[in-house]
Amino acid sequence: MKQKIDKKWIVTITTIAFAISLLLSLISELIIPNVFIVISIILVLVFIFLGIIFDIIGVAVSTSDDKSFHSMAAQKVMGSKTAINFIKNKEKVSSFCNDVIGDICGVISGSCGLSIAIKLSNILNINPIITTVLITSIISALTIGGKAIGKTYAVTKNNQIVYKTAKIMSIFSK
Repeated sequence: MKQKIDKKWIVTITTIAFAISLLLSLISELIIPNVFIVISIILVLVFIFLGIIFDIIGVAVSTSDDKSFHSMAAQKVMGSKTAINFIKNKEKVSSFCNDVIGDICGVISGSCGLSIAIKLSNILNINPIITTVLITSIISALTIGGKAIGKTYAVTKNNQIVYKTAKIMSIFSK
C-alpha cells in the first residue's frame, strides 16, 4: 500500500524548524559569549531540559490512546479536544516535538557548549581540545540520559502527559 506524502506538512515543518532554530541560535549566540560562565551553563541546561521535555511529550502522544479523551470531551473538559487532536495527528506532533524542538535543542546546546569550552580553556589555561571534548561529553550524557528517563516516564504516564500538555495548549489556542 502506497502512502501519500503530505508535501504541505513537510514545507510547513521545515519552515517552522528554520524559524525556531534561527531564533534560538540567535538568542544563544547573543547571550553566551557576553555573560558569565555560570549563566552560560544554566542556558545550556535549559536547552537540554527543553529537549527532554519535548521528547517526553512526543513519545507520550505517540503512545497514548484517545478513548478516555472522548468521554472527557463529551463532558466539555478543558483540553480534551486538544488532546484528541494531538493523538489524531500523532505523527505530526511527534515530529514537531521530537525532531524539530528536540533536535534544535541538541544542536544549540552543543554549540553553546563549544562557547563554554573555549571560555573554560581560557580561564583555566587548559588545552581547548580537552575542555571541548569534556563539555561535549557531559552535554551528550545529560541529553541521552535525560531522554532515556523521559521515554520511560512518557510511556507509563502517556495519557496524563498528553492531557496536561493539551490543557496548557488549549489556553493559548483561545
